Amino acid sequence: MMIPMTVLGILCWVHAAAAGTHSLLFFGVATSEGTGFPEYVTVDMVDDVQYSYYDSTMENPILKPDWMNKTIGLEFWEKRKGYIHYAHRMIKWSLNNTIQHFNHTGVHTYQHTGGCELDDDGTKRAYLYHAYDGKDFISFDVKTKTWVAAVPQAVFNKHKREADTALQQTHLDYYQRDCFQVLEGCIQYGMETLLRKVRPEVMLIPRKALKSAGTDVLCHVTGFYPREVEVNWVRDGEHLLEEGVWSGEVLPNGDRTYQLRKILTVSPEDQEKHSYSCQVDHASLDEKMDVKWVPEAGLNKGLVAGVIIAVMALITTGIVIWKKRTAGDQRPLYTPAQR
Repeated sequence: MMIPMTVLGILCWVHAAAAGTHSLLFFGVATSEGTGFPEYVTVDMVDDVQYSYYDSTMENPILKPDWMNKTIGLEFWEKRKGYIHYAHRMIKWSLNNTIQHFNHTGVHTYQHTGGCELDDDGTKRAYLYHAYDGKDFISFDVKTKTWVAAVPQAVFNKHKREADTALQQTHLDYYQRDCFQVLEGCIQYGMETLLRKVRPEVMLIPRKALKSAGTDVLCHVTGFYPREVEVNWVRDGEHLLEEGVWSGEVLPNGDRTYQLRKILTVSPEDQEKHSYSCQVDHASLDEKMDVKWVPEAGLNKGLVAGVIIAVMALITTGIVIWKKRTAGDQRPLYTPAQR
């Protein structure tokens, strides 16, 4: 399956690995000259943590997290730097070659994303995808050792790559062996960062629904790590709700934690008939977190009516006193107590 990409999206997209899966991914984009941007930019991610950055204005890539600088080892980093520089040369070649083949002019981009995944049970996967001007172009099938053209216009590129035996071997070495060695090293040395668990905070925020007479209740779950989380609205403690529920995406907070929002729309009738709660399941929790919503409209109606009657009585008394004052009655408004 090909993954569609965009120039900005390839640098912003964060891989969501399944529970029990670790990943080592890179995202890079080459841009034709005359844009003012670096001709090549790439970032590396281990799980959901960026660990390196490189662009063509730099002499060498830089490591991001401190734990990588202190523990990962020079041999690993030198090998990874070599692949990054090699990728820069190859993607620049791919961009120029494709532009010339199509006889294109103006600004064009060539993107690539790839990496490897390792499950807890030892299952391994690796992949590499390329895109030209934001559209799927060609990919490398590691199992069959062949290039797959996503569009007829990429067949020329497939033949060029498969005819280059040295290029083929370089790709096989990385996607069958080196990528997994780097990933295993990252997991080992970065365990404190990658395997930490941070409990979520949950807030329920009601507001008037925009398109109905009901209430939108926002369940805001934030500050959790790792990224994987399950959030559901539940009715009467047992019925998982899908209808009337809008779900956002898991988004980064900027402090290596995440947030997610789910909004439930409840009609006035259902507020009186049912109870609702937001349930959160996360690796940091011993059991599911269940936060109940208490509607503001759920106050005792008799109490509300009593308060209204009392307020009306005070207003009536005030009017009577004011009328007596304006009529010249200067008698005290109270009866002095007997000594």
